[in-house]
Amino acid sequence: MSTVPSVDWQARPAPRSAEEWIARAAEVATVLATDAAARDRAAATPYAEVRLLKDSGLVTLLGPTEHGGAGQDWTTAYRVVREVSKADGSIGQLLGYHYLWNWAARLVGTREQWEHVEAEAARNRWFFGGAVNPRDADVVVTEDGDDLVFTGRKTFSTGSRISDVTVLEGVLEGTEQHVFAIVPSDSAGLTFHDDWDNIGQRLTESGGVSLDRVRAPWSSAAGYVDKTFRPRVYNTLNVPTIQLVFVSFYLGIAAGALQTAATYTREKTRPWLHGGHERAVDEPYVIDVYGDLTAKLWAVEALADAVAAEGQALHDDPDAVTERTRGDFEVRVAAVKARATDVALEISSRIFEVTGARSTAAAEGLDRFWRNVRTHTLHDPVSYKRREVGRWVLSGELPEPTWYS
Repeated sequence: MSTVPSVDWQARPAPRSAEEWIARAAEVATVLATDAAARDRAAATPYAEVRLLKDSGLVTLLGPTEHGGAGQDWTTAYRVVREVSKADGSIGQLLGYHYLWNWAARLVGTREQWEHVEAEAARNRWFFGGAVNPRDADVVVTEDGDDLVFTGRKTFSTGSRISDVTVLEGVLEGTEQHVFAIVPSDSAGLTFHDDWDNIGQRLTESGGVSLDRVRAPWSSAAGYVDKTFRPRVYNTLNVPTIQLVFVSFYLGIAAGALQTAATYTREKTRPWLHGGHERAVDEPYVIDVYGDLTAKLWAVEALADAVAAEGQALHDDPDAVTERTRGDFEVRVAAVKARATDVALEISSRIFEVTGARSTAAAEGLDRFWRNVRTHTLHDPVSYKRREVGRWVLSGELPEPTWYS
């Protein structure tokens, strides 16, 4: 079982500002960092880690204050995910996905639906998982009176095994209409498979799930009124919103790799015998690499913050979102996703150039940063992100809203 040092969060005053919540996330990261390499090797179900996210209050960051949430916005949420990911990319991903699934009711649902979901989630400190893998069109939704019945299988269901509630997605039988509904994660017929055995993001519980006639009331079908979906352009912000979640934990992992490597270089790396220096930190080649990687990371972090602020303006006025504003925003998201992918992969691989051969010891765990980034950056090809940007530049073409753009 995962072990995370205990902290009495209830004895501390709750954060009030965005800066204080980011600082709280940094405290959580400090706790996670104490045994991050060991937990990565064990790949145990992260029950203790999710409890830490709940006890620290991070799970209710976006929730309404009147129901116990922090009332923060997405710009803060992305920074919080980045901080947590510096210590543990898996837990950063879980938290970021949780924020998206929590917000999904607002993205897709009616006001009555999302107000109910957000109130219950904040009040009960729900942790969200999602069985929403759009490339697996193998969950069929049928009607049974006032209920919907979900049947099929999804290859991936990040976080669901350790969640309180799970967002389900399927296609309504006889139509091309997708249906989203939130159900308790212990619902009858919902079976999570212990089959996530990938090289990175090992604690995300991203294995498959089977749905054997899982029931949800029609009233919980997000965005449906009288069994008819009421579309808005705002619905399509789900993809750029979660792509910025990806950016956040990529950059967090990269920053964590750089910080961990720098500590190793200061404390353990030996200077090269032909370099003429007594300490590795005085080696000009070592100094150059750290300066180069840090500058690149800072540049992408600044772009990520700017794009997050642009997205928040859309979230602040959902009914005003147009195809043009949505498309322009998606192009910006695609750009920062491409750059975050590149810089995270570069940093997590090049740190070994300045830590030395002994840093490859399994006990050091430096390889986990690259494994984590490499695993998740394959979610969707970064070349298609660059294509979105290039087409926009050359012809003004807006990306068509899909499950990946």
